[in-house]
Amino acid sequence: MATIRVKTDVADALHAGSPVVALESTIISHGLPHPDNYEAAKRFEALVRGYGATPATIAVIDGVARIGLEDKELELIASSEDVEKLSVRDLPIVMARSGHGATTVAATAFLAAKAGISVFATGGLGGVHQGASTSFDESADLGTLAHTPVAVVSAGVKSVLDIQATLERLETLSVPVLGYGTDVFPRFWLPRSDFPVDHRVDSAEEVAAVLASLRELGLDSGVLVANPIPEDKAWSVDDHDRLVDLAFAAANQEGIRGKDVTPFLLDYIQRESGGDSLRVNLDVVAHNIQVAAGIARAVSERA
Repeated sequence: MATIRVKTDVADALHAGSPVVALESTIISHGLPHPDNYEAAKRFEALVRGYGATPATIAVIDGVARIGLEDKELELIASSEDVEKLSVRDLPIVMARSGHGATTVAATAFLAAKAGISVFATGGLGGVHQGASTSFDESADLGTLAHTPVAVVSAGVKSVLDIQATLERLETLSVPVLGYGTDVFPRFWLPRSDFPVDHRVDSAEEVAAVLASLRELGLDSGVLVANPIPEDKAWSVDDHDRLVDLAFAAANQEGIRGKDVTPFLLDYIQRESGGDSLRVNLDVVAHNIQVAAGIARAVSERA
């Protein structure tokens, strides 16, 4: 049995050299309630098509990595209670057991590269967690991006993470970071952090040129395209900072530690924001899809 199966329209687009944009599935299974998650997944795919590219939502179903999902497969990921959250290290285990899994940024980028897809749109990248000097808690997204030749378009990293440490780690891993239309690294729900980016690009064509140079040099790292949410879609800074502080205080009070901290923080913020953080999450992904589709078109035109 095949371990990776590429949906027909995705395979046709790749064979023709047409633009393709990979999409993760964790946001469907673990990021939104049903049936809102299914509707959001369909909306994201429609946006990719509207911007002139083919969507490839990635997940594992019945032990097979699917590059592009049929409607019934999207519905399964959105509604089934036995869908595991998969990073790269989880893939061989769940696939060997013929299980279902939704792919994180790391697993999505890994499988996208295996299928020959070079552009991936997500919300926010994982990174170095607060207090990582003692917990050693760092997302697998960073290490995977260091040896996965995919351009990941994201609104920076989740703002509950240690942004400065994450940028330092990306530098150590030799992962290029490009500020898309910005000189400042974005802060996920907010367009700006306190940290500059070393390299700014202002067009999809510039990103495509960087990817071409990476290939010519024989480098196998990915590229982080840091794309800030537009000002009119961003969350209120005061509300954001207040709820982030409250979320950390609640985590400390309840003794939340290690890998459970970030899910706890994001869930707390979503509940206490009255849906504001969720609205911004969806806008973040939609905006990243727009930029990613443009990059995919530019990559296709250079081929």
